[in-house]
Amino acid sequence: MWAGLLCAATGFGMRGAAAEALLVIEADSGKVLYAQNAGYPWYPASVTKLMTTYVTLHAVKEGRLTLESPLTVSANAVAQAPVKMGFGAGTQVTVDNALKMLMVKSANDIAVVLAEGVAGSIENFADQMNGHARRLGMTQSSFVNPNGLPADDQISSARDLAILARALIREFPEYDYYWHLPGIRMGKMVQRNYNTLIGRYPGADGMKTGFICASGFNLVASATRNGRRLIAVVLGAPSSAVRALKAAQLLERGFNSNTGLNWLMPSLGTVETVQPIGVAPPNLREEMCGSHRKRPATEDEDDILPANTAADSPYGVFLSSLRPAKAKGSLLQDANMGEPVLVYTGTKPPVPGAVSADAKPKAKKTKSGSKEPVATKDAAKDTGKDGLPANSAASPVSTDNPPPKRKSKKAAPKPIPLNPPALQPASQQTSQIR
Repeated sequence: MWAGLLCAATGFGMRGAAAEALLVIEADSGKVLYAQNAGYPWYPASVTKLMTTYVTLHAVKEGRLTLESPLTVSANAVAQAPVKMGFGAGTQVTVDNALKMLMVKSANDIAVVLAEGVAGSIENFADQMNGHARRLGMTQSSFVNPNGLPADDQISSARDLAILARALIREFPEYDYYWHLPGIRMGKMVQRNYNTLIGRYPGADGMKTGFICASGFNLVASATRNGRRLIAVVLGAPSSAVRALKAAQLLERGFNSNTGLNWLMPSLGTVETVQPIGVAPPNLREEMCGSHRKRPATEDEDDILPANTAADSPYGVFLSSLRPAKAKGSLLQDANMGEPVLVYTGTKPPVPGAVSADAKPKAKKTKSGSKEPVATKDAAKDTGKDGLPANSAASPVSTDNPPPKRKSKKAAPKPIPLNPPALQPASQQTSQIR
């Protein structure tokens, strides 16, 4: 029923043997709560970075490096395709900051920085990725790069990615914050997490999104309620918005499965017992990025759902089906993302409130026509398209401190009226403070 409804809602139809892959499991036990095509091979795209994080944290655990260890951006890292941070060759970044950039911005250049810092080369790092995959029982996975950029031999499955997510959660609970950061901030650049369940789905606490044309929109997501943590995997969604909605529906289905009638339901076994399917992964390039689309799909496309969706349309029926029977409104609440965390280049964080010695104040006009002083820095003149300094080796400078107030001449005191006007309510008062 669900497979047919989702296909009708998205207009995808069947792509060879598999329309999409869906899976939800319990993190503690590995028990499968729902599975659809979970054993089909799939291109993981940037969900690959969960394995990059896993290998890096293992290196930290083994003492081969620390979270404060500096890593150097190589020419090979600079040459990676977007999405990336855009640092120049020779820039240094700590392991800690690199992991934050990797998991929030999904930076392909930073994945290479980590790989080369941990193993010396992409090839050696891929060997470590595959070694860990075999040890964990990820029988359908093979990795040739640390970022998930298109490669014929970069393959996984919903089954294998759930096994990997479970291993991350169970083996590295002290580093759990890396996969549920709301966003990162570097200078003027603020990047929110592509995982839009964070701050919108009750209990959401990770993990990683992914997209390339061949894979469609992928997501491994986790959520916890009443001490029970679930992991959902969505592979091949038609957009980032539908990807998030499907993950929310899977998680809700899983949480609602914990009832007294469970003994009536046939057991689906554990994630390790999901049967691998020996076929080639589906290639969705034409559907996701073909000429029939007005514009090719991208990982950072708008997550806003269509506003003019008819309630009785297949898509409208699909959206309404994502609501639990005993709850009102959508499963995805208004965004409450939280504050982005500061990231920086170099080994030391920037000094809060520091400004350059030759900074000159400028003025900008407010809506009322008055001028408001603002602090500027010469470093901000030379920025890349991501708002980062072109010479990224220098740490960003904070401009959080307000500018000093200007002195003004004292006006003669006005006589106090006998009948002063009544104060306006706070909602009707105006202010130039922004």
